[in-house]
Amino acid sequence: MHSFLKKRVVIPVVASAFLFVGVSFNQDFFEVAKQIEIFTTLFKAVNANYVDDTNPADLMDKAIKSMLADLDPYTNYFNEQDVVKFKINNTGEYTGIGALITRKDGKLIIKEPYKNFPADKAGLKAGDEIVQIGDVSLIDFKDDASQLLKGAKNTKVDIKYIRQGKTLNTQLVLDEVEIKAVPFYGKVDDKTGYIVLSQFNKKASLETKEALEQLKKEGAEKIILDLRGNPGGLLGEAVNICNLFVPKDEVIVTTKSKIEKHNNTYKTSREPIDTEIPLVILVDGKSASASEIVSGALQDLDRAVIVGSRSFGKGLVQRPVDLTYGTQIKITISRYYTPSGRCIQALDYSHKDKDGKAIRTASQNYNAFKTRKGRPVYDGGGVLPDEVLEESKTSAIAEALLKNDGIFNYVTDYYYKNPNLGTAIPTISDTDFMAFKGFLKKQNFNFDTETEVALKNTLAAAKKEKIDGSIATEYQQLLTALQKSEENQLNQNQKEIKKLILEEIIKRYQYKEGLYEYYIKNNSEIKKAVSILNNPSEYKKILQQ
Repeated sequence: MHSFLKKRVVIPVVASAFLFVGVSFNQDFFEVAKQIEIFTTLFKAVNANYVDDTNPADLMDKAIKSMLADLDPYTNYFNEQDVVKFKINNTGEYTGIGALITRKDGKLIIKEPYKNFPADKAGLKAGDEIVQIGDVSLIDFKDDASQLLKGAKNTKVDIKYIRQGKTLNTQLVLDEVEIKAVPFYGKVDDKTGYIVLSQFNKKASLETKEALEQLKKEGAEKIILDLRGNPGGLLGEAVNICNLFVPKDEVIVTTKSKIEKHNNTYKTSREPIDTEIPLVILVDGKSASASEIVSGALQDLDRAVIVGSRSFGKGLVQRPVDLTYGTQIKITISRYYTPSGRCIQALDYSHKDKDGKAIRTASQNYNAFKTRKGRPVYDGGGVLPDEVLEESKTSAIAEALLKNDGIFNYVTDYYYKNPNLGTAIPTISDTDFMAFKGFLKKQNFNFDTETEVALKNTLAAAKKEKIDGSIATEYQQLLTALQKSEENQLNQNQKEIKKLILEEIIKRYQYKEGLYEYYIKNNSEIKKAVSILNNPSEYKKILQQ
């Protein structure tokens, strides 16, 4: 009875929250109220009458998240635990272990320990599988295990983990971990500065400003700003970073929505650091959101040359809205437009194909706009660089290797076979590449391409219908052909894959800092940027085309 009364109290609160949201967005009051009443009575009936005990919080959590999933991938509901993680991404600080961790196939894997932070000090390495935290075994632990690694500063946490088949123990001492927006900056040569901006948290513009000023003090007369792999973050920080290079009161981005209060124009509000210093911005297919505001705006204003490959194409703006009981929703409220008037959103979430996937804007439907000096730029598909480099694109086979940890797992094995490599930079030979392919085969690596998944689903359906025997020969022929095709793709993209293997190896021995040091001497995109900056006539020609 007590449980039932609790449910009756919770339901009207949730219903009221939905009602408030509905009214605030000027939706039809009667239709919203009607649907809320239907849902409320259904929710109450299920919890009161279902044959087994129910968990109202879990049911509501799944209902809300399923509803929002039909809108776009950026409109998300955060329960109390989710809010903590969302806050981390915005502030750049939290108390924890200082490592990138992921949960895959029920396993908690260390992907990258950060130098001199708790995980690193405790001796944890990339590839370690954590199986127990304190007294909690993770084998059947269904909740977010990473939350077990957070707590007050100096808290000691006993860890049990598996490395190369051996079970080991260590102790973590939790500490304040600062996730830097600018993890690295330095000089490529005497006159060229290089700044890596990895995310747009609250410290992004401050750290970029400090890096820029320091590089100028050290004699830098040209700047490369690396936004590759930067997924974005706070819109205001994107405006502030543009402000480092353009004058006060310059329009950087406008947002447009069906709600008047969300229609805004964002201008630079401070005096700049340097409006003349030659600037190249590096982007790739994983540069998104705020990264595209910076690169798109400075391209439109003819203030920077953009180099690399087409950016991700996220032209939507989200805003967190606090709800009751410490929960929150991050909701898409508007689209943003660069100074030329273009929106670089690539996927149309209001129109989906038969598989429920958002439709990508076709290139023939892009609209042309002009930069301040009259250069043509286009909407609908991310920011297209002024100088497109094929080598900065990621092939489908490489994406599969990265997504499914083919390269990561191979380098883990390589690391323990070559423990004394130190700071030496190895050469990934043809023999090494053969070893890599042999490793994938030995591990029965699944590329999980769309074709491979579709083929597996076909066999699963055939087994269910008990007709798999009659298609076994044909299935095996198709599978063999597919595997041969995948090996051909590996060989065709050997140069790219070797590069990715080498970069992962460098991170294992020298951390991310070592990889950036390697980049400034060897990375082809940086070399192209330096070439453009060292040729003033070419730089000016690109910006005046």
